[in-house]
Amino acid sequence: MYIFADRLYKRDEIRLDDQKKQIVFTTIDNREILAWLEAHNFPETFIEDITNEDQSVTYEENEDFKLAIFKYFTKDPEDELLYHAENVVIILTDNKFIFLARDRGVIKAIINKLYRRYRPNDSIEYIMYVVIDIMVDHTMHIVDHLDDRLEEIEDRIFDETLDEQEVQKNLYFARRTLNRIGKISVQHSDIVNKIINHFPVVIRKKLRYEFIDLKEHLSFLINESKTYLDRTGYLQTLLMGFLSNRMNQAMQRLAAISLIFLPLTFIVGNYGMNFKFMPELEWRYGYLAVWILNITIAWLIFQWLKRKKWI
Repeated sequence: MYIFADRLYKRDEIRLDDQKKQIVFTTIDNREILAWLEAHNFPETFIEDITNEDQSVTYEENEDFKLAIFKYFTKDPEDELLYHAENVVIILTDNKFIFLARDRGVIKAIINKLYRRYRPNDSIEYIMYVVIDIMVDHTMHIVDHLDDRLEEIEDRIFDETLDEQEVQKNLYFARRTLNRIGKISVQHSDIVNKIINHFPVVIRKKLRYEFIDLKEHLSFLINESKTYLDRTGYLQTLLMGFLSNRMNQAMQRLAAISLIFLPLTFIVGNYGMNFKFMPELEWRYGYLAVWILNITIAWLIFQWLKRKKWI
């Protein structure tokens, strides 16, 4: 469990002090935190929400607690373009900010970034804004990363060493990630509006510009994810067109080869017939003449196909 003290954070099993302002980061399954919440009349329905892995983005509050559940994107270990959305929980009281997540890596990532922006006199509400802003910035970096990767994929489509299956897999994972980011960013925007509207008027005025900036970032994510989602569709169409064109070229070459051998097959077919009187069979140079005829016809057809750029 991480608890901020002045400008530092440390990992301790420190009990929560009701009289002190504390900023706590720990895992969802931390029994000490859950016991403290239950002892302070934290609603049972809230407990169910934060422990449910399938819980969607939501905002709840009562007289003593504010509860917000967000999604944090983590990279899939098997593919760099696939990201999973995991629940993170923010709980606010008058003097407590509690951040819960299942993955310790997520907690450490948030803490490291919050540490650079934290000041001891920051209000609990401002800390909430900073943490949400860190998560939104993290998602923006993911979108920028996907943008760079899509540019690389576009260049690879015209590469002679193109691996179609790899590119198709990358585009599929990119589409899944961008679709998730777009949907969840819309939900996050709604939650941020609820959080702002439920703050006291004084806090709302004090943090007005911070939350305006946060909403602009969320709007950027919504628009950019849609734009890049359309781009993946364009790249899929481009890939299919390129593969179709390459297949057509291969079929064209096969047709050209067939065209060369078609008249030769006709000539050979004639001499394969069992007629009694075939003058060429008695001619000394008949075999040679047929070969010359075949080579001449094949060469003429080849030159014609070359001019037509079929070969």
